[in-house]
Order: sequence, then structure tokens, then C-alpha cells
Amino acid sequence: MTAENAVETIDLTKKFDEFTAVNQINFSIPKGEIFGLLGPNGAGKTTTIRMLCGILSPTSGKGEVLGYDVASQPEEVKKRIGYMSQKFSLYNDLTVRENLDFYARIYSVPNSIRKNRIEDLIEMAGLKGHERKITSDLSGAWRQRLALACAIVHQPPMLFLDEPTAGVDPISRRDFWSMIYELASQGVSVLTTTHYMDEADYCNMIGMMYRAQLIALNDPDSLKANMKGILLEVDCDDYHKALEVSEKIPGVLDSAVHGILLHITVEDYPARHRLEEALQQNRVKIYSIEEVLPSLEDVFVSMVEAEERAELRASLRSGGSE
Repeated sequence: MTAENAVETIDLTKKFDEFTAVNQINFSIPKGEIFGLLGPNGAGKTTTIRMLCGILSPTSGKGEVLGYDVASQPEEVKKRIGYMSQKFSLYNDLTVRENLDFYARIYSVPNSIRKNRIEDLIEMAGLKGHERKITSDLSGAWRQRLALACAIVHQPPMLFLDEPTAGVDPISRRDFWSMIYELASQGVSVLTTTHYMDEADYCNMIGMMYRAQLIALNDPDSLKANMKGILLEVDCDDYHKALEVSEKIPGVLDSAVHGILLHITVEDYPARHRLEEALQQNRVKIYSIEEVLPSLEDVFVSMVEAEERAELRASLRSGGSE
């Protein structure tokens, strides 16, 4: 592991009996950067984060956090990281301040600085005025802020966040990310998992996971720029029928509902013309069809479609050779 990296994995793998939850993933996180693991539920994100936190032992491969091996030195890793899990893990019957004090003691924050540290966290998390509130009485957004404050009470240089904004409203999610940016500006390295595609734009680097594998690794802008084909945004009167028609047209790479519109990716301009002709022939009324820049959601859908096409081709070749 290089001194510039807070996290590094080499062929990191986790199996549960015959089931492979994480399959030979490779990535690194430079110190002070935000790395996002993006993907649907069940893709292997949480298993990855638990291995890197020293909670689960890898089946094979290697993972290092802050220079410590996650398999042979898990306790050294745990001392130096902050971890915010998917499920709310604080004590609902304690007040905000009592939770912070409890975690400060668990993490052995010295008595001499504990009080000031707690006051700083209350200020950072915007919890001023809420210190005496029982945690169970807080809204989801306020509990989220408290959970983050507890995770960093010992000032860890590495922070792991597992679906930290699940179930939180968009404004609160944005406020939460402002706090993460502030921590990164102070040199804290962050690994976060999410299935919210828009959140991944906040990350310096993204790893897209699907079926236990890392299928893409790059910064958000590069992922969008490198997406294959031409992305079309289609407004029509019957998008269910439009989807059915588009799936049968040569040169259409993928198609998906995007709000009240369709996002259809074609490989070239002749494919676009074939699409428009087929929609008209099938009496789908087109209100507009425009080229648009892809979002990370478009990129992810495109990647998944490509993976599934490759699996289908491999399966057909395998079946034909038997």
C-alpha cells in the first residue's frame, strides 16, 4: 500500500458457503478524498464496507486501511476509523449529549478534551438547542446528524458510511453532504455506499457494483463522458408501448423510464432514425426526442445492460458448445 492511499484492495473477495458476495474487487482511496460505492441493494456494497472495517474477514484477496491489514489487524483498523451503519445504532433512551458522551468514552477520548470535543460536534452537526432531547424524539434527519457526530467523536482519519442518507429528505441529504465535504477538507478520507445515483456526484471517485463485482471505476464526469452511444430523452403518449418497441430495434443499447420521460441509448444516428420510424409505425405519438447528457443513473443502467448482454452471449455460447 502506498503512503498516499487511505484504503487499498487487491482482489478482495468474500464468500458465504457457495454464495459470492464480493468478487475480486480492486480500488484505492487517496487520503482526504471521498469514494462512493454505487449500486442496487444486494450488490455487495455493505459486505465490502464490513470487510474494510474489520468486521468481516475476507475469504481471499487483500484489504488495507491506513496501512493495516483488515484480515490480520482488524482491531488496529477499528481504533482508527469511524463507522456509520445502515441501521440507526445509537441509544434511543439517551439524550443527544448523553449519546455523544457515551461514544466519547467508548472511543477513549481523553477526559481533558472530551467536553470541548462534544461541544464542537454539537456545533458542527447543527444540534445546538437539541442537546437535552431524547434521541427517540428526534426526526430522521436529526438522528442522522447525531449518528455522524458519534462516528467521528474520536477524530478518526478514515470514515465509513453505509447508506448514510437512506430515508432522509433531499434537503437534509444535501446538508449532510455539506458536513462530509467539511470533514474531507480537514483531511478525513471517506468511503460511502449509496443507491441514490444523484449522491454519487458528490464523490471524487465512484466504484459501480453489480452482482458482487466492480463493473466501473472512475470519477463522475469521466463515467458520463465515456458512456457508449447516444442518449435520447423521449417524450411520448405511451411510454410502455415505446419501451416494447425500442427493445426490438437493432442498435438500441438500453431503454428505461426516467420520470415521465424515456431515456433510450442508441449506438449511432442510423439507430436513432430506426427508433423514430418504428415508434411512428407503431402509432406512438412523439412529442419530442432530444439528445441529452447522461446522468450517473443512465451510466449505471447502461453498464448493467452491457453486463447482462455479455452474460447472455456467454450462456448461449456455452449452451451451443455442449
